Amino acid sequence: MADTPSSKPARRGVDVIKDNLQRLPAKPGVYRMFGTHDEVLYVGKARNLKARVSNYSRIGGHTQRIAAMIALTARMEFVVTESETEALLLEASLIKSLKPRFNILLRDDKSFPYILIRRDHDYPQILKYRGSKQDRGDYFGPFASASSVTRTLDTLQKAFLLRTCEDSVFSARQRPCMLHQIKRCSAPCVGLVSEAEYTELANQAADFLRGKGVDLQAGLAAEMETAAEEMNFERAASLRDRIRALAHVRAQQDVNPDGIEEADIFAIAMEGGQSAVQVFFIRAGQNWGATIHFPRHEKDEGPEEIISAFLVQFYDKRPPPRLILTNTEPSQAELIGEALELKADRRVEIRTPQRGEKRELVAQATRNAAEALSRKLSESASQQRLLKDLAKALELPAPPKRVEVYDNSHIQGSNAVGGMVVAGPEGFIKGQYRKFNIKDKDIKPGDDYGMMREVMRRRFARLIKETNEAGRPMNELETYPDLVLIDGGLGQLSATVETLEELGLTPNDVTLVSIAKGPDRNAGREKFFRPGRAPFQLPPDTPVLYYLQRLRDEAHRWAIGAHRSKRSADIKTSPLDQIDGIGPARKKALLHHFGSAKGVSRAKLVDLENVEGINRALAERIYGHFNGG
Repeated sequence: MADTPSSKPARRGVDVIKDNLQRLPAKPGVYRMFGTHDEVLYVGKARNLKARVSNYSRIGGHTQRIAAMIALTARMEFVVTESETEALLLEASLIKSLKPRFNILLRDDKSFPYILIRRDHDYPQILKYRGSKQDRGDYFGPFASASSVTRTLDTLQKAFLLRTCEDSVFSARQRPCMLHQIKRCSAPCVGLVSEAEYTELANQAADFLRGKGVDLQAGLAAEMETAAEEMNFERAASLRDRIRALAHVRAQQDVNPDGIEEADIFAIAMEGGQSAVQVFFIRAGQNWGATIHFPRHEKDEGPEEIISAFLVQFYDKRPPPRLILTNTEPSQAELIGEALELKADRRVEIRTPQRGEKRELVAQATRNAAEALSRKLSESASQQRLLKDLAKALELPAPPKRVEVYDNSHIQGSNAVGGMVVAGPEGFIKGQYRKFNIKDKDIKPGDDYGMMREVMRRRFARLIKETNEAGRPMNELETYPDLVLIDGGLGQLSATVETLEELGLTPNDVTLVSIAKGPDRNAGREKFFRPGRAPFQLPPDTPVLYYLQRLRDEAHRWAIGAHRSKRSADIKTSPLDQIDGIGPARKKALLHHFGSAKGVSRAKLVDLENVEGINRALAERIYGHFNGG
């Protein structure tokens, strides 16, 4: 691929497009449209760049969305490709990474889990796996969710008794673990099964995941009958339990994939300018779960365009199956098929079935999509009402689009962490959550006000930087909070106001509200504070108060989780590990006594000697390590 020249004139809109049009080749490629602040507005692909871009140079005849996009365009960039198929793949990759405003965008895009039977050990381990396939072994998937993998792994443990433990745990065992006691593992770690027998179990598990479950069940049934005839009732009972576990997998499936070995099923439902796409995963003749997606798009987009963009982005970093079924024929289905075949290096078929079992599977996916969209629209309407009532209760000029909630967590000042959660019209926006490790060494342990100052200084200094880079007013940024909630009383609010004033911001720039817990931490009797206003309370048992409590509790949960993670990491790795004579037990005793490694570094010699397991000589060594002795 090669870049063609691009220009950056001071003009906008159609003039910019016409200027670029003079230098464009009649070749396949990808084009990007940028706004005045260099934000990406749109990414598109074309079989003929010159012909495609010339469509934008016309005056009139465009939809309102396209007309707005053209008017905002300040410059364009182009990449020439060898073929339209290559352009389609590049377009999908750029859309996912750049998230342009005017493109259809697949949201909630994450990697799907697999089941891995590791083959780099004499006794293979079975486990849930995400990421690149670097370990040697058999991979099965993708599964729709971690819960789908967990359910399948649970069944496989019952049926094949494979180990799930890490190699370090396996090598250190001296007696069977609890999984063996509850008949979930054959205990190869202590030699209760031979290597040959265990390998056979692993091979049977792999065969089952490849879709050979019927033959496997028949073979196990024959073995069970033989064992019973030989009066080996214990083995017969064991085989019976394994057969039941295998039968349970198919019995619990919501989708009957008879006649389909490998396929992904996509169904789109639309209502009120929004859409939902239901995806079913069929592998080895089994249902391996389902996911629901709500793509971002303009209201004038049709289902054919949405499902087309969705498919290409969905498989940007995932291997496509041999068969893809849809309830709506994608626009440019043939081109998408060619692109997916290029990625998979084998044939990929995209079909919209009209009759038979495949049509029924697609119809079931369509029903699921419609129900999910209906629930989302109902929840969205409820959330909109809540935000409208919240604005009224707090006397805000309009319902907030972005609410940020802050809380701090620590134990006697150790492992101090600040947490920020974000909510909006569609609920909690977990991808926007942030945690702040408290770095200021001048903050005294337990100084909640000092921690709040650092969190607010870092958060809003970043917002000011983003404002300056974008060249737009702060309240036009997507990351601008309409409302900032602080878990705390008047002290935390005052600390926040002082910090924002140091950054040049006033209460008119950012709406601040703090929530103080009621007497005896009584939920429902919270007191609210706003700068320059008298404290107030909201009527108990009202939806707005419940909503604010839920926001506060989510921030508390997030901050505590971040603190616990940091504390666990501190226990595992700390400066104490560098001192001779400090093992896990003594390190734990020191951290429990002083709260953190920093607390140990500040301790006096006599205080170190008072810790269980620390004698005079070791106390002197610890003191010298931190004080240059």
